[in-house]
Amino acid sequence: MNTYIYYIQKKNFSKVCLAVLVALCLNFTLSSCNDWLDILPNNEQVTDDYWQSKEDVEAVISSGYYYMRQCVPTFIKWGELRGGALYAINNSDAKLQDFNMTPSHSLCDWSTLYKIIGMANSVIMYAPGVEDDTYYDAIRNSHLAEAYFLRAYCFLMLAKNYREAPLVLQAYVNDNASFDIAKSSEAELVARVKEDVKIALETGAAKGNYETDWQTKGRVTKWALYALMADACLWSEDYDQCIEYCDKLINANDTFRPVFMSNTNDWYTIFYPGNSNESIFELNWDYSSFQQNNNFSSFFTLSNSTTLRPTTVATEKMKAETQTLKDLGWTESGRMGRMLLATYVPDNGLSDGWGISSQYYIWKYYGTDVADITGGARVYNDANFIIYRMAEIMLIKAQALTMKGQSSWLEAVSLINRIRNRAGLENFQSIDTSAGDAQTQVAQLDELTLLEEIMDQKEMEFMAEAKRWYDLLWFGRIGNGKYKTQFISKVVEGNQTTNQKWLLSVLQDENSWYLPVPQADMEHNKLLEQNPYYSSQK
Repeated sequence: MNTYIYYIQKKNFSKVCLAVLVALCLNFTLSSCNDWLDILPNNEQVTDDYWQSKEDVEAVISSGYYYMRQCVPTFIKWGELRGGALYAINNSDAKLQDFNMTPSHSLCDWSTLYKIIGMANSVIMYAPGVEDDTYYDAIRNSHLAEAYFLRAYCFLMLAKNYREAPLVLQAYVNDNASFDIAKSSEAELVARVKEDVKIALETGAAKGNYETDWQTKGRVTKWALYALMADACLWSEDYDQCIEYCDKLINANDTFRPVFMSNTNDWYTIFYPGNSNESIFELNWDYSSFQQNNNFSSFFTLSNSTTLRPTTVATEKMKAETQTLKDLGWTESGRMGRMLLATYVPDNGLSDGWGISSQYYIWKYYGTDVADITGGARVYNDANFIIYRMAEIMLIKAQALTMKGQSSWLEAVSLINRIRNRAGLENFQSIDTSAGDAQTQVAQLDELTLLEEIMDQKEMEFMAEAKRWYDLLWFGRIGNGKYKTQFISKVVEGNQTTNQKWLLSVLQDENSWYLPVPQADMEHNKLLEQNPYYSSQK
């Protein structure tokens, strides 16, 4: 908490903002298990008298970002451990990757997401009534756009991880409110995400950029809203609208728009120093200026103590891409595309033995602009965490285009090639989409081949960025589960910590793909029903 307060001071927030933030942090530190619906302390600050100025609104929004950053360790585990690219070495986290969760497990806790939702709800409820001569409509509506994004993103995360969850749309500001709220369906959660994005955009006040780079990338913009909508539409198989919102990013011509960086040598700047042109929205840390260490640093270190590691299957894929780049003429004197000294490093360092390493480590959160494992490590653990970047939007569009049928595949391959070429690789199946025979070549493909290529590119491009499980889960769900068998095979193939026969059996039940409702909430919310897979466990 103290680190964040120092950070807010450096960003020139008011003393009022600081006081409220302290109260908020203390409140949530001391809150009971059912206080995830609360937003502010149950005292005079929850009344209309509190919301007097734009700084008051800004304080609550700032707290939303604060708790979003607190979610990052959970986001990483949720998005990676079930996907077979990273695995946890500690027994507790391994329960998630082995689909052996219980409702009392700490990784089932959704309370921080609901804290963010509660803060967003309070802004949505109270900001319109703030009477402040300096609180112009454009500022107010920009704040509301941020609140709608934060709420919508949390609802989408709940849908992806729990499938069903309470759809809380009110600011709960006193003890008289009922905390018994039933779960809403996945369809209702995703519909709310889309509606929130549309509401946020309709005023036109969502910013395209802020005064500083860290704010433009670290606060919600219209670009982040477009990305969230594309994500939600892909998840719900609304491919036309998905493509529409991807194009709002890909085809934008605003001066401060996010831009896919096609130069291979620029790839690592996405992670160091971060806030690159490619970034759409990322959560910021900065130790040198504001004494901020991120709270997921122990996941990615260059020692046996690192808690998350690439699986054998993922390691072999990274080594294979590195070898392909070597065959194409890349050298080991610098970064090897997005692979060696970019996404990963081997434990034997810079020596002649690159290919014999027994352990590989994730480097993108640990390295600097110096392409050297011995001298290029960060002094501080303050790497940013990217929520959305342009490469993902391009591959999301490629997924949607693939699902629309063969007439859209040429454009999908063109997007795949842009990702491959930026990584230093040649065109997919040597298809030059600008050549006269490209359409004939593409016609010889099939949907599954294209989807698996996109999945492979996403795995390599976004290694350890908390995307892999959701990509696999989408793959297993689409078209009423027509690729369920292939999905299960990929999950089982990547898992190296549990019995594969048991895993094959467990994954036949689609309810096992989602987390259980937290036990504490089951005990305090009479209307909640447990995920059937876990309620049937003895």
